[in-house]
Amino acid sequence: MNANFRYGRIIAAVIFFIGVCLMFSSVSFAADTATFAKDVAPILQAKCQECHHTGSMAPMSLGTYEETRPWAKAIRERVITRQMPPWHIDPTVGVQKFKNDMSLTQDQIDTIVRWVDAGAPLGDIKDMPRPREWPNTDEWKATKELGAPDLIVKSEPWTMPAHHQDVWWRRTSDIGLTEPRWVRAVEMRPGSVAGRKITHHAVAYLAQDDPDSLVPGTTDDLRGRSLLMEWAIGKGYDLFRPDTGKLLLPGSKIAWDIHYHAVGEEVRDHVEIGIWLYPKGQEPKYRTYLTGFQAIQGEERFRRVDIPPNSITVSQRVTVLKKAGMLENFQPHMHLRGKAMMVEAILPDGKTEVVSYVGKFNFNWMTNYIYADDAAPMYPKGTMIRVTAWYDNTRANPNNPDPDQWVGFGDRTVDEMGHAWMNVTYVSDEDYNAWAAAHRKQAVADTAAQ
Repeated sequence: MNANFRYGRIIAAVIFFIGVCLMFSSVSFAADTATFAKDVAPILQAKCQECHHTGSMAPMSLGTYEETRPWAKAIRERVITRQMPPWHIDPTVGVQKFKNDMSLTQDQIDTIVRWVDAGAPLGDIKDMPRPREWPNTDEWKATKELGAPDLIVKSEPWTMPAHHQDVWWRRTSDIGLTEPRWVRAVEMRPGSVAGRKITHHAVAYLAQDDPDSLVPGTTDDLRGRSLLMEWAIGKGYDLFRPDTGKLLLPGSKIAWDIHYHAVGEEVRDHVEIGIWLYPKGQEPKYRTYLTGFQAIQGEERFRRVDIPPNSITVSQRVTVLKKAGMLENFQPHMHLRGKAMMVEAILPDGKTEVVSYVGKFNFNWMTNYIYADDAAPMYPKGTMIRVTAWYDNTRANPNNPDPDQWVGFGDRTVDEMGHAWMNVTYVSDEDYNAWAAAHRKQAVADTAAQ
């Protein structure tokens, strides 16, 4: 009896010890389990809900747990592959600080994955952050920072049939100015949520009698004339840096170039642009020029794109900076076969720097990567901006409508383009040298001599 009693006590102690271990393991597991309320909702608010909220352009809302839970597995897949949020710039080369960075950190991705793998639990509702408030669909994004726009200019409306070939709607609209005014910010958008479905992109050219408004070193052709703004899905507003802007003259007009495509339903809409002005009498020191740095050869309407069937091809071109200038942003533009794009700067001394590289271009997201104030690169006069574009005309490209077709240059989505939209602020050599000294770069005279 005594031996059995002792064995029983030993077994009981072992069971108690195992129970305690399991209890602490369960507590530890619970502590490590990500919940929607505490861990995932703040990430969605910060990086996803701007597009994924009720009434927005995204196909589903991620504003509440009930709205998000059915999409948990799909969200896990999209964030692991970094398809969402649509931020496709390479994190290992070039400029890495941005004003509008919507990408997820690896910790955020891991948190979402742990949440889904644990069964996507809600957690304690008391941990849920306060819901974000979203502006009305007719409110400009820049309103929170800048107030209401000083001017709003609208294009003539267009009715896009449910089934139709692509359309380029090119009309002009009066800006309505009777005196010169300087622009400090612009924002462009389709006139309605439905309009976002049919508007592939839109360009607002500035039509005015002013040679100084042209991109330096160019002529008044489609790529050289003054550009006020270009819009595509995912783009916000352009706020020009202090002491920079664009000049509007009396009688100036906006020449629209709007690319519409059919989406299976009839939609009538327009494009509009909001303009924020400097106060009267305030004149910034420098102009900013929206520039389409080309990756493909040839002049306008004679551009050479030659992509054979079932092939991956590359196109490259350089543009020389006629003056010292700061690059403000990078927005790659290609069509369905677009695969990747790189912008490099070849300095007068022969050194080459990677400015930005998008290795997984996605035609559905024309993301604009806006450089942070302390990260925007500046280059001396004579620097060559080299743009390289890669095209995938194979079956491995999920966006490819027909890999057996030969593809050339054109405006249609089934044709191809290749340029990098970049706002460039040109400065004097003296200002460049001051910037170079602060950033330990070579002065203009030094690079020119080499």
